[in-house]
Amino acid sequence: MNNKQKALLISDIICFLVFLFFLFSLPKQLFKSPTSYVLEASNGELLSASIASDGQWRFPVADNVPDKFIKCITAFEDQRFFLHFGIDPVAMSRAMKQNFNAKSVVSGGSTLTMQVIRLSRKEERNIWQKLTEMWLATRLEFTYSKKEILGLYASNAPFGSNVVGLDAASWRYYGRKAENLSWGEMATLAVLPNSPSLVHPGKNSKRLIKKRNDLLDKLARLNIIDQATADLSKSEPIPGNPLALPQNAPHLLSRFKEERKSLKITFTSLKTTIDYDLQLKLNELLKRYNNRYKANDINNIAALVLDVKSGTVKSYIGNCYQPQNAAFESYVDMIKAPRSPGSTLKPLLYASMLSEGMLLPHTLVADVPTQIAGYTPQNYDLGYDGAISADKALSRSLNIPAVKMLQQYKYERFYDKLKKLNFTTLNQPADHYGLSLILGGSEVTMWDLAKSYLGMARTLNHFNEYQGRYNPHDYDAPVYAKDLRKKLNKDETELNSVIDHGSIWATFNAMEEVMRPGDEGLWEQFSSSQRVAWKTGTSFGFRDAWAIGLTPDYVVCVWVGNADGEGRPGLMGIEVAAPVLFDIFRQLPSSKWFETPKTKLKKIMVCKQSGYKAGEYCTDKITELIPFAGEKTAVCPYHKLVHLDIAGTLRVTDKCESTSQMQHKKWFILPPSMEYYYKIKNSDYKILPPFKPGCDVVGGNSVMDMIYPKNNAVVYIPIELDGSRGKIILNAAHRNAETKIYWHIDAEFVGSTKSFHQLAISPLPGKHTLTLVDENGERLVQVFTVLDKDKKSKNN
Repeated sequence: MNNKQKALLISDIICFLVFLFFLFSLPKQLFKSPTSYVLEASNGELLSASIASDGQWRFPVADNVPDKFIKCITAFEDQRFFLHFGIDPVAMSRAMKQNFNAKSVVSGGSTLTMQVIRLSRKEERNIWQKLTEMWLATRLEFTYSKKEILGLYASNAPFGSNVVGLDAASWRYYGRKAENLSWGEMATLAVLPNSPSLVHPGKNSKRLIKKRNDLLDKLARLNIIDQATADLSKSEPIPGNPLALPQNAPHLLSRFKEERKSLKITFTSLKTTIDYDLQLKLNELLKRYNNRYKANDINNIAALVLDVKSGTVKSYIGNCYQPQNAAFESYVDMIKAPRSPGSTLKPLLYASMLSEGMLLPHTLVADVPTQIAGYTPQNYDLGYDGAISADKALSRSLNIPAVKMLQQYKYERFYDKLKKLNFTTLNQPADHYGLSLILGGSEVTMWDLAKSYLGMARTLNHFNEYQGRYNPHDYDAPVYAKDLRKKLNKDETELNSVIDHGSIWATFNAMEEVMRPGDEGLWEQFSSSQRVAWKTGTSFGFRDAWAIGLTPDYVVCVWVGNADGEGRPGLMGIEVAAPVLFDIFRQLPSSKWFETPKTKLKKIMVCKQSGYKAGEYCTDKITELIPFAGEKTAVCPYHKLVHLDIAGTLRVTDKCESTSQMQHKKWFILPPSMEYYYKIKNSDYKILPPFKPGCDVVGGNSVMDMIYPKNNAVVYIPIELDGSRGKIILNAAHRNAETKIYWHIDAEFVGSTKSFHQLAISPLPGKHTLTLVDENGERLVQVFTVLDKDKKSKNN
């Protein structure tokens, strides 16, 4: 190899190394400064934003730079931007000549590409740094498009004070998006990065106006705008102090901050599924209610609106935001906060029992004083119906029937059902909650509660689309990120689901009638043109008021209370949450009711009085649509064949009456304790006639029942104000009220009753045997335990 070849090889190596240096000299990520979290509505409007961790308002890099800004900034800073390759020799020559004549630096000759490099490096400028900028600007042009370079500049240029980037500046100075700015406003922003420390809104106004006006004249000379537009733009005022950014969804913004990594979103900006107009309307709506409720020291209110068909969030108000009052804790996102759900889980139990063949829609459920292993549930109105149909028990939100139903269904099974519905707050074993699970003994979040009802509504909506099959993704969490919306795959359908179509349909129909006694006038305020399935809930101690409602298009969930858990009189779902719920539905488009899933329902004969499958002795039978599983339910146990004398006024048996002299009638007979209350509220209920003398049937305890205390109950007798020992009221029911009952405690006679079978006694602490004997020899034997005062105190 001769010297010429060696020289050529060395020059090739040098060129290759220079090329490699050129290729890898540009950092993979130019800007590493933290950016603000930015939340946009589905239409692109700004919902909320938070300042970056370094104290700057700096929005993430914009995808599109407004055309007005491009024209303004290139006219002002770099007229040949679209012609050069990062360095403008003409501008550089002009700058050198101007600086030489002035004997100082009056012009830099930097291109916008060079300014992008300078903004990314943040170093003191000297000749070497200037040369480095030129080198890297060329390299930047080699990799990035002109549009991308303008995007980097617009997102990272300083606009005075702690405002960085065009988008942040537009909102901070003008309160709207950059693309909506006028020529005068855009020209003002275009001249700011040139000397942001000297000229920015609120400082050196005359100098800022002159720079803006000069740029407007230049735009006119370049025929970008006409002179008339330039002159009119000059008359526009410049902004004053920076404006506060919108805070229309601050709690969703906080949620996005926490979930961004799990959502696998790299940017700190998010376009959401939120309906901008609806969000603003509901913010105002909740403020009005919040102002009204604060008079009763009820300080917090939250609402969540979900779109059933798309499975997305349409409005997210985690709290009525009032940062000026720190004591109200309005920063707490109540949509995520675990709270007692009150009665809002009752429809899920009703639907589960229908789905598993343990109930028909109108089956009678006992509503009598109840004590189960020391647990004594009470109805909201403290009254009893004796027996009530399951759907009415749900619509009236009666607690005792709900507990009776859960006792039949088993709380362990219901706990597992809630787990399958993805309730995330059940962090204790099922035994920890027990039967109180159905009355708010657990904690749930608004998010999980709304998600479960959303899943049921989506399942019913998809009945025809999936040909009667089920898609497990119907129960997926709602989506609030617009780009993360998922289209359900029909190939993922299954034959079964946590709750079947027919049971969901029956449950929603029962929920449509939800109302508590005495609230008829209130319901009139809620009347609307659309059908809504809804349920209210009130937690123990009046700490949480709930209302959740749905149509085929929307699920709405409302919570009212205090973030710190303080209870308040009047804090009840029907009183404070339901009015908000229906006001929200008035803001939403009306929709038709759910289609009947006919192929998942079956017509059967049902006993009208009991709601059970009709048996041979049922007197009034009706045809009813029930879920398929309802065929497994029992035949009516309350209709029996009764034998009467020839006059039909007395009961007889074959021991005292010839069968030829008997009448045989079908009779609706409830157990004595149920009958005791049922006949008071149902005047058409016919009690059994008494037996004809000499025909009494002894044994079986079919005529007497203990209302309080129940067998194996544990009771506590308080001390009266005067220090004397109190008494408990024993209460029994007898089919024949005129029959005398003789009461015995531990084989000792303590008294007798007739007509009203109640007796006040004061037994000593310990276990006791209670024996009731009527004048016909019928016996009822039960045991109960009286707690002593000391043990009661220790338990408390």
